[in-house]
Amino acid sequence: MGSIITLSIVQSALELGFIYALVALALFISFSILNIADLSTDGCFTLGCAVCASVTLAGHPIFGLFAAMAAGVCSGFVTAFLQTKMGIQFILAGIIVNTGLYTINIAVMGFASNMNLFNCESVFTWAKTAIGGTWYKLIVAALIVIIVGVLISFFLNTRLGLSIRATGDNPDMVRASSINTSAMITIGLCVANALTGLSGGLLAQYQKSCDNRTRQPDHWGIYHWKRRYVTACDRRYFRKLPVSFYRGSCPEIKCTGRVFKTCFCNHCSRGDRIPISEKADEFLPAETCRKGSEPDIRSGDYEK
Repeated sequence: MGSIITLSIVQSALELGFIYALVALALFISFSILNIADLSTDGCFTLGCAVCASVTLAGHPIFGLFAAMAAGVCSGFVTAFLQTKMGIQFILAGIIVNTGLYTINIAVMGFASNMNLFNCESVFTWAKTAIGGTWYKLIVAALIVIIVGVLISFFLNTRLGLSIRATGDNPDMVRASSINTSAMITIGLCVANALTGLSGGLLAQYQKSCDNRTRQPDHWGIYHWKRRYVTACDRRYFRKLPVSFYRGSCPEIKCTGRVFKTCFCNHCSRGDRIPISEKADEFLPAETCRKGSEPDIRSGDYEK
């Protein structure tokens, strides 16, 4: 085992890990905070790689990273526009944007399948001159990730960031507070895709090449794992709640709280109504449901 895992392998793994950590931050914003499975991340990663490579070939490596982030913002804006303004489900919107970005990425690279950056300067070549040694790539990648992480942490604790976090947790409450949820989703997806584009741009300068088949680590597995895990947790809590469910046209009951949302979001599709029995008060907080708005409730207990 010692002959297989060498210091150079560990160093390369850490370098790529810090570069892909930006994608993890992007998926954290879209998947966890906004509760949106943004499947356009794959094409956006390649878009950032292609844009940064094109600008770096022109002799502007620093500007290439910002251009990659700007391209990611455009990708996130289109995805959010399809969801918020055209009413397309977030899964389908991500697939549409991801499919369209395949052609756009080839066009950005001059309708070539790959680009070569071996004769161009990059932030890593500058760091090699300034720092020297063999750890300069890791230092640059780690420094960029730390700076971005601090900025994202600061942003999510501002008034705008808190509004974005609340939108993903309970959009009805945010909408009742006169906050535009569509704008919050758009800003959140733009920030997430900007981080994805920055990660792609760093990878292009790191490996000194760009290919239209360049992909990030597969986040489809993350999406399906999340669905399986959350669904399993929902079913476990679902059996403990003495609540009767049926599909109907009864008045909408405003509910708040992460626990209540987690229990029922995967069991009732959009537009369904959930009548809550009086026994639910024993398990849920008093402010969870709005009393007096329940219709006739069908009797019956679930199997324990």
